[in-house]
Order: sequence, then C-alpha cells, then structure tokens
Amino acid sequence: MANSSVKILLIEDDKILNDDITAMLSEIAEVKQVFNGADGEYEAVEAPYDLIVSDLMLPEMNGLDIIKEMRDAHIETPVLILTAKDSVDDKVKGFEVGADDYLTKPFHREELLARVEALLRRAGIDTEEKEINIGNLKIHLSNRTVTVGNQNVQLVGKEYDILVYLAKNKNIIITKDQIFDRVWGLDSDTTTSVVNIYLNNLRRKLESVGKNDLIEDDKILNDDIT
Repeated sequence: MANSSVKILLIEDDKILNDDITAMLSEIAEVKQVFNGADGEYEAVEAPYDLIVSDLMLPEMNGLDIIKEMRDAHIETPVLILTAKDSVDDKVKGFEVGADDYLTKPFHREELLARVEALLRRAGIDTEEKEINIGNLKIHLSNRTVTVGNQNVQLVGKEYDILVYLAKNKNIIITKDQIFDRVWGLDSDTTTSVVNIYLNNLRRKLESVGKNDLIEDDKILNDDIT
C-alpha cells in the first residue's frame, strides 16, 4: 500500500510508460502524473514533492531545463532522471544542472524502486513498510513473523523471504528464476531446483492455517482470500 505522506512527481510523456512507472511507484508513494515539460516545471517549482522522476526528452521543455529552473529557484527536491540516452556526456550534463541520480531505459522495476527509495532515504524519508496484509494474513516485516488471524505461521528464513517477495509482487506471475535470483542471489552455488522445495514447504504451511489457494503457480492470488 502506498505511503500517502510521500509524494512523487513523475514527468514522462509516454502515456503507457507513465502509467507503468506510476503503478510501480504507487507501492511506496502517492504519484502525480505529468505528461509534458511545461506542466512538469510548474509542478516542480510550485508544489511540494519529496522526489521528482523525470524523462529528459519531453515536449515543451526538456528535463534538463526543468532541473535548472528548479535549482535556480533554490528548490532542492531530489531528481531521478529517466532517459534512453546513456552516453557519459548526457549523464554529466544531468548532474551538472543538479540531477541526483540517472537511470537508463529500459530498466527493471526493482532497480527503479531501489534508486527511488535510496534517494528518499538520503532526504530523510522512510518508505519502509512495517506490515503486508493479504486478507487476514499479515507479514510483520519488523520481526520477520507471519500470522493468519491469531495463528502464527512458523516459516524458516527462505520460506519467509519467498512469501515477502511474492506478496510485494501480488497478482503478478513470478518465475522460479526470479525467485531464485532475488532470494538466493546470482552468486549462489545451489540450483533453481531448490525453489520448488521451499515453495512446496511454504504452500504446506499456509494450507495448515487455511490458506489453501494463496499461492498458485508462484504468485499471490488476491487480497480477498481469508
């Protein structure tokens, strides 16, 4: 669930990409969508935001000019540039006018979220969720415990990590390779077959507390399962 106290301005003229990024960022913040540079500059200068995510190539005013206008107006809101340009010169120009970070398209959802959260933390803003709720199942992130109603679900480390990963990607198909890369890491000396073992154990433990259909084909189904 988005933290409504954290506000992000997204300036991106591609409607589909803007909507996709908004869906990603809405997990951690309230997102204001803007589709051209002029409106983006107005919002950036006139309204308070905790972070601005902006494309470079925009109609009416480009991203570099938006940042320059902000910094000239002594607005220090962190800015993450999203762009298809990946040359060193382009990056240097962005940093010279006051950008705080740079992410080249195409990018992975998790890298975008990691960079956004890092910039927010640097600005002293905590976006960390304390709890994930799926129906009456609660994942308590502060102490790595899981409850269903008043019942505790005893999960070992990797089982818990898989459940959290699936819960944060609710209603999205997640491949076993993705689970393996996220939970075990690319440098692990084990194989992806270990994912099946942990998923089976996780399913069995969830079924023991009445969550028979929570995980299907490696995805969390929906919020309505109780």
